[in-house]
Amino acid sequence: MQKNRFFLYAGGIFLTYFYFGILQEKITRGKYPSEVLNEDGTKTVEYEKFTYTLVLVFVQCAVNYVVAKTAATLWPQGEDSTKSLYYVSMSVTYLLAMIGSNMALRWVPYPTQVVGKSAKPIPVMLLGVLVGRKSYPLKKYVFVFLIVLGIVLFMLKDKASNQIQDTSFGVGELLLVLSLIMDGLTGAVQERIRAESKPTGIQMMVVANAWCTLFLGITLLISSEYIYFYAFAVKYPSVLTNLFLLGLTSAVGQLFLYSMVSEFGPLVVSVVTTTRKFFTVLASVLFFGNVISGRQWIGAVVVFAALFLDAYYSKSQPKKK
Repeated sequence: MQKNRFFLYAGGIFLTYFYFGILQEKITRGKYPSEVLNEDGTKTVEYEKFTYTLVLVFVQCAVNYVVAKTAATLWPQGEDSTKSLYYVSMSVTYLLAMIGSNMALRWVPYPTQVVGKSAKPIPVMLLGVLVGRKSYPLKKYVFVFLIVLGIVLFMLKDKASNQIQDTSFGVGELLLVLSLIMDGLTGAVQERIRAESKPTGIQMMVVANAWCTLFLGITLLISSEYIYFYAFAVKYPSVLTNLFLLGLTSAVGQLFLYSMVSEFGPLVVSVVTTTRKFFTVLASVLFFGNVISGRQWIGAVVVFAALFLDAYYSKSQPKKK
C-alpha cells in the first residue's frame, strides 16, 4: 500500500510540474501573433510577448490558496499558533522569489532558469552559516562547490553571442540571483516557524498564499498592470486558460509534495524533484527548440548529480548548531 502511494505521489509530482514547466514557458516565452493593417491596405503579422509577471504570479497564488483551503476544509488541520509576523515575512520573500524567477524568463531561456534555480542550496547554506550560525560537514561544501561549478559551466556565454544578448543575459542572471536570495530567506523563516509552532504543510500553504494574493492584488491595483493585461487577454483569450491551468498544476503539485514529505520524508522528495527538474530541461529542449551546447549539458548533469548526492547523504548527517 505504501509503495502504491509512493508511485502516486511521485507520478503526481512529475506530471503536474512537467506540465507546469511547459505551460510556464509557453506563456512567458511564447510569441502571440496579431495582424496589423498597413496604410497601403496590406496586412503584416506582428508578435507580442507576455510581460505581465505580477498577473501570472497573482493567478498562481490565488489558485494555490483556493486549492489549499479546500484541502484544509476536507482534511481538518487543527489549530495553527504561528505568529502572523512570521507568515507575513515568509510571504514577502516567497513572493519576491517567484516574481524574480518568472520575470527572469523575459531574458533567459527556460533551461537556464531551471538550472539557475537549482542553486537554491547555496543561499540556504550561506544564510545558515552567517545568520543561523550553523556548521556543515565538508561533503556539504563539496556538493555546493559542484553545484556552483555546474552552473558556471551552464551559464558561460559562447564567444559567438552578440553584445545585446550579453546585456539581456546579465539582467536575467541578476533576477535569478535575487530570487535565490529570497529563497534562502524564505527557508530561514520556514525553519523558524517549524521550530516554534510546527504547522502542517497545508496550513503554511493556505496562510502564505493568502498573504501573497492580498499583497499582489493591492500591487496590481496600484500599478494598473491588470488594465494592460485585460487588453492583452481580449486579443489572446487562450492565455486565460493557460494561466488557470498553470495555477492549478502548481497547486496540485504542491499538495503532492506536502503529502510525500509527511509520509516519506524530505530526502525522497528531494530525489524526485531533482530528477523532475532534469526532465523539465530535456522537455524544454525537445518541445520548444532551446539549443543547449555540450558544455551546458555537462554543467546541467553536474548540478543535478550534486543535488542528488547532497539529498542522499544529508539524511545520515545530523545537523549541527
